[in-house]
Amino acid sequence: MRTIVFAVGLMGAVAGSQYPAYSQQYLQRLAGAVDELNTLVLAFDTSAAEAGLTREQAVAELSGTNFLEQRQGDVQQMFVRYERLNADLMALRQGGPLDRLSNIWRLRDADIARAAWDDYQPGVQLTFDGLIIALIGFLTFSIGFSGLLRLPRLMFRRRRSI
Repeated sequence: MRTIVFAVGLMGAVAGSQYPAYSQQYLQRLAGAVDELNTLVLAFDTSAAEAGLTREQAVAELSGTNFLEQRQGDVQQMFVRYERLNADLMALRQGGPLDRLSNIWRLRDADIARAAWDDYQPGVQLTFDGLIIALIGFLTFSIGFSGLLRLPRLMFRRRRSI
């Protein structure tokens, strides 16, 4: 039984060791998306300023027809996505893989995650952070699997009468 638990733990270590490489791929794609959105935001703000409008005024002027109102919604979504992705990028850039692990919820953009996964190639980082994350994976899988194996015994054990 210990051998099986150890093997499952090793699978967890291998799975966990993939996180630093994947999160790095995600971070690179996130930076590219933020750069592209920044270009679009600056172009919109420049056009608005040249017309003597604030960003909010320029967005409000995108109304009157179905097409313009659809475009207004697209522009508003672009600003929201830019702010969200930029905040995620700033938080993820603050540290290494362990910091990204504590901010895993910031790897939340489905389009970026899908693209990062499509290009991802497995790799094990033999850095201190990579080894710590592999250890976390090992412990999580082995303790979790060991607990699952003990669950039936706990559920069906006989109670001693007094």
